[in-house]
Amino acid sequence: MDWKDRVKQGWTILDVPLVKLGDTQVTLATLIMALVIVLVTFWISALLRRALAKAFTGWAPVDEGTVGVASRLVHYLIVVVGVGIAVHSMGINLTALFAAGALFAVGIGFAMQNLTANFVSGFILLAERVIKPGDVLEIEGQMVKVRDMGIRATVARTLDDEDMIIPNSLIVQSNVRNYTFRDSLYRLRVMVGVSYDSDLKAVRRVLETTAADVEWRLRDKQPVILLADFGSSSVDYEVSVWIQDPWNTRRANSALREAIWWGFKDAGITIAYPQIDVHLDKPVMSSLEGLRRAV
Repeated sequence: MDWKDRVKQGWTILDVPLVKLGDTQVTLATLIMALVIVLVTFWISALLRRALAKAFTGWAPVDEGTVGVASRLVHYLIVVVGVGIAVHSMGINLTALFAAGALFAVGIGFAMQNLTANFVSGFILLAERVIKPGDVLEIEGQMVKVRDMGIRATVARTLDDEDMIIPNSLIVQSNVRNYTFRDSLYRLRVMVGVSYDSDLKAVRRVLETTAADVEWRLRDKQPVILLADFGSSSVDYEVSVWIQDPWNTRRANSALREAIWWGFKDAGITIAYPQIDVHLDKPVMSSLEGLRRAV
């Protein structure tokens, strides 16, 4: 068998039908062509994503989260186009495929409502860019930092260095605080109670001096000292300062509380603690006195 016969035999093998989709025969050749198109699509996507990152870096200082979101959207768009071209190269009618896909989507939509909601929410988050990787959020009372955003879920890091996988639908449908949406300024609040016997003017002076002297606070904004409440056992004050990094809130809270503690110690001011005054009626007092004498 000469080389021409071998070539013809090779082409014959490539033309062997593998599966029939409607009126279309999928052969080994068309399947290989589709796979090559998909691989080329991912290669083009990687090139464009790298070029996009360099372009953002060259034009203006853009945060890493914005670059990541734009890169992911470009990747999804290119992959969808590439897969469509690959399917079309196999001779499959995309119009019929989309119609069947729409019917299929409606059918599974009722059975997979949560999953569908997460996917739709993922596209909304990536498109609107109200939340980006690196943002500090408060979700259901817990502060987290976004690490990665996917179509189905968002991966975040808690203050205890634990990874948290959050469904995208929860972010879209809940009230979420984004502490780094426009800037990273954060107002730190600490509550402290003093005894009712304290000199409140001296208390205010100590709190103002202590809050103003902390080195890590934002100097552009002055501390605020408020008398918050007359509690059952203490006069309660709120001390607030501004910091630049909301992710450092626990350390800053601890440092401010320690500073207030030592400031009160030096000034001789007592930090109040819960107390209960018990008043007994005269018959009870007489009975107790009789019991004491008997003993």
